[in-house]
Amino acid sequence: MIIGLLLACIAGALVGLQNIFNSKVNEQAGSWTTTTLVLGMGFLASLTMGLIFEGKMLLTWHPMPLWYWFSGIIGVGVVTCLVQGIKRLGPTYAVSIMMTSQLGFALLWDSLGWLGLEKVPFTFNKLIGVLVIVGGIVVFKLGGNTLNHRSNKMISDGSST
Repeated sequence: MIIGLLLACIAGALVGLQNIFNSKVNEQAGSWTTTTLVLGMGFLASLTMGLIFEGKMLLTWHPMPLWYWFSGIIGVGVVTCLVQGIKRLGPTYAVSIMMTSQLGFALLWDSLGWLGLEKVPFTFNKLIGVLVIVGGIVVFKLGGNTLNHRSNKMISDGSST
């Protein structure tokens, strides 16, 4: 379990870092170029690492349902939407909303047993957990604007209190 927690934390840090890089590339190159670059580089990196760690086994295709093949297309939507969300909302707010949406839909798909997932019973506590996170984002966004507005006002007034 500890390794799972550590890996999830690392993944979160990497997603945050990737989003910053993606938004900077988007400023220079545009949304579709950014998506192509991100996913193309990801393909090359994962192919290289797969060949190093899994060897020829990586190139062995096993029969699987057709809809499994669409995960790469979903990746295009993820990168494009998140780059545009960051452009319009800023990284912290966009990623917070994305993570909340991700958690909410994961709860939905787990509870319904969709997409080949083992059905996990829906509980009121799980719903409350998602709603607490949504509430935290609302407080974060509203509280951040008030503080930022106050800081800007102090700077323009020349006051320090």
